[in-house]
Amino acid sequence: MFSPSSRHLFLSTQLRRLQSTLLVAEHNNGVLTPATQNALTAAKKIGGDVSILVAGTKCGPAAENIAKASGVSKVLVAESDVFKGSIAESLAPLIVASQKQFKFTHILAPASALGKAVLPRVAATLDVSPITDIIGVITVRSTAFPPDSLEGGSAAVEKAPEGDYKTDLVEFVSQELAKSDRPELTSAKNIISGGRGLKSGDNFKLLYDLADKLNAAVGASRAAVDAGF
Repeated sequence: MFSPSSRHLFLSTQLRRLQSTLLVAEHNNGVLTPATQNALTAAKKIGGDVSILVAGTKCGPAAENIAKASGVSKVLVAESDVFKGSIAESLAPLIVASQKQFKFTHILAPASALGKAVLPRVAATLDVSPITDIIGVITVRSTAFPPDSLEGGSAAVEKAPEGDYKTDLVEFVSQELAKSDRPELTSAKNIISGGRGLKSGDNFKLLYDLADKLNAAVGASRAAVDAGF
């Protein structure tokens, strides 16, 4: 016979065993983004099996890298020119196909521009509501979780479900990355931000100098961005 508290603990343990999580990895084909490592830490806290989806053009190195993480059961890899530039309209059907094949109970992604573009499409297709910026389908506020070390594991690397994921709605043209020694805005622990009060883009240089001293990222208010500062 179980007491109410022990019965609750038993049911919680059983539910955790039935759970399975799919984490959508972000990468540049060779290197994972720091936010993905933070999201992996969050995925492990849910409990149950953790699988990783790596989609790209030549993303084998990124898949092999995250397969080394402890607690990862398998890595699903989808390599195709269709996924060049990580277009949400192509990634969303792949994620849905993966969920239908493996019956994941949770789908996670970093709370980045890509994650917030892809998962609402996935949620709409699966007829569920996404949960965003957590500290079903959720995006993870990466700074709320420490990065996973990506060590101590040897997950199996498998092919993701095949299908026609090409979209005629969007075309990847090019990507221009601004090189900076400052942390990424989405994963920075410290952010220096300015608004309309700075009055011009030239005055924003004051923030850049301060950010470099504090090893911080630089942000701006919507008003400052709209004004072209």
